[in-house]
Amino acid sequence: MNLLPKSKDEFSQKEYWDDFFKKRGSKAFEWYGEYPELCGNLHKYLKKQDEILIVGCGNSTLGKDLYDVGCSNITNIDISHVVIKQMQSQIDKNRPNLKYLQMDALNTTFSNEQFSAVVDKGTLDALMPDNSKETLEKIDKYFAELQRILRPSGRYVCISLLQEHILSKLLDYFPQNNWMFRVVRCFESEAKSIENGENPMPVFMVICTKFKSLPMKVLEVNLFAQDKMQRCQTTEEVTQHISTTQRASFVCNALKKSTIGAQDEIEMEVFDPKNPNTPRYSIYVVEIDSEVKNAAYAALIVPEGREAEWLFSTKAGRKNLIEITKLNRLTIVIMHRGQKYESLELVEKELEEIVCNLAPANLTARKIPFLTVGSAELGKRTIKHEGTSPFSGNYIIEDVEHNDDNLKYRRLYYLSSQLVIQSEAKLKTIRQRSGTKKEVVDLTVLTCQHHVYMSIAAHAAVNKNSKVVVLGLGGGGLCSFLHNFLPQTDIVGVEIDPEMLKIATKWFGFQPNSKLQAKIQDGLEFIRQLDSDGLTVDAILCDVDSKSTEIGMSCPPKEFLASDFLGSISKVIGKRGLFVANIVLRDQTLRPGILATLQDVFKMVVAYKLSKDLNEIFVCTNFDGKKEEFLDKLGASAEAFKRFSKDEIDVVEYLRDLKINS
Repeated sequence: MNLLPKSKDEFSQKEYWDDFFKKRGSKAFEWYGEYPELCGNLHKYLKKQDEILIVGCGNSTLGKDLYDVGCSNITNIDISHVVIKQMQSQIDKNRPNLKYLQMDALNTTFSNEQFSAVVDKGTLDALMPDNSKETLEKIDKYFAELQRILRPSGRYVCISLLQEHILSKLLDYFPQNNWMFRVVRCFESEAKSIENGENPMPVFMVICTKFKSLPMKVLEVNLFAQDKMQRCQTTEEVTQHISTTQRASFVCNALKKSTIGAQDEIEMEVFDPKNPNTPRYSIYVVEIDSEVKNAAYAALIVPEGREAEWLFSTKAGRKNLIEITKLNRLTIVIMHRGQKYESLELVEKELEEIVCNLAPANLTARKIPFLTVGSAELGKRTIKHEGTSPFSGNYIIEDVEHNDDNLKYRRLYYLSSQLVIQSEAKLKTIRQRSGTKKEVVDLTVLTCQHHVYMSIAAHAAVNKNSKVVVLGLGGGGLCSFLHNFLPQTDIVGVEIDPEMLKIATKWFGFQPNSKLQAKIQDGLEFIRQLDSDGLTVDAILCDVDSKSTEIGMSCPPKEFLASDFLGSISKVIGKRGLFVANIVLRDQTLRPGILATLQDVFKMVVAYKLSKDLNEIFVCTNFDGKKEEFLDKLGASAEAFKRFSKDEIDVVEYLRDLKINS
């Protein structure tokens, strides 16, 4: 038996509902939940002494249920004479004041201000299938009738799915006409749907309270279980809260029904209702093709301060993480800087319901395992400094502790891209002459992997009294390391942003001397000046990040790979020098064009792609010897780097993965 309308327009037609109730008979049809699921919210706004009107009552038992708990003055109306006749036949002597009347809610015969409460359970949704001119005129009549029959301080209680056009109409009418506007979410109705094996949509209860006048709009929402009302400043803010809730529910329902598919991961943010403008958690749901040997599902909470690491901050890293953990689906939770987290146990409790909602359909357990990184701790971050750069905006410097290996790192972040580590250094503890301990930057350790391969190339370029230029000082980590690794070499770090030099010297251990210098100048101008003056250097290392999002390249800015600028570099490095560029591509289709430009300028181009990041190191030279001779030189430099740093670099693998393009 088909009880669903052929089109959404039929919802608002009397003939459809007459036919519906004839087919359904006496079996109650409940929109958006029954009384037990709705009563918790209903009785906050309905009192026993209220004169209550239920519009579009259908054959719902809501009127009877309210009557039986003490609301003894209830009138039910519906446009369908069929259902009213059915309901009148069920009235018994125990409910003498429970009335059922056949009446159009748009044109009632009630007196002005007759009721103190009107309950609408799905009626507005039925009356407003769209936002056509005809429908809007109908809804205007309905709302005007509510305005007429409700007395001051009376409440219009509307239970709805709050589709976009319906929410827009509610917000357009009631706050403008001196009604207090409040929205709460009906979690119990949704939970009942899940229990019944249905696919729940978020159900909302809108409470509009009539006043003669209000000094300002009163807009409130409560969309989180067990939380207090939250005041909104604008109707747009209310809309944003509702739409965010609906989108999150859609994602959760989709994940229950199916796999993530070709998208491979889903990203969402969770907000604290007390601070709705700042995310509290970022959540990534990652999935691989289902394997019987794998566990079905778990969640992992990333320790504070470690969210920017490759394994957690990149799509490739998260894909690698789910393979390591041997799961078919993994929810990865990142905690946000500036939020307060009391303990790992409380964070797990806070996330428990959300994590359950993201579980696959075949998982019936309500207790989802939480995984940890290393020792079961939240992690620890300490903000050391906050400042502003004229080139990069606000930035923050923080120390991060790794509880599992007792390591500590100092990191620089631009707040415009908080999941990207701009500079990083390992900290070590030293004992001073006074006997006290002090934390300092370990200048003999490189924490950025791409700096390892840039340093190897720099070693291959230099002799005893050589000169190396580093474009992009940043925190000074690469320059400081090269100064220790190549003590006889003159190192010059070129940086356009004077704030970075302050950061490098104060926070990252950069100590200029006769062999280690910093130059505050545009790197493009610096190289062109060397070219103009006929000066040469042994190596130019380019590690400059791009602020532009116009093209899919994070490093360097496109001007550093322009043919004319590369021509200047080619002259400055001469026949035996090296140009070493850290190139980070979000769009890999750019690579062939970049490679072709480099090949047009330099005689030999060697590339090394990092396995766990987007970075690719291009080593360019005008060396006209044999390729094997050049590779031998890089191999010897890799061995020298390994001896100096005690880094576990695999030289054979490094040489094998080098790509020569000449």
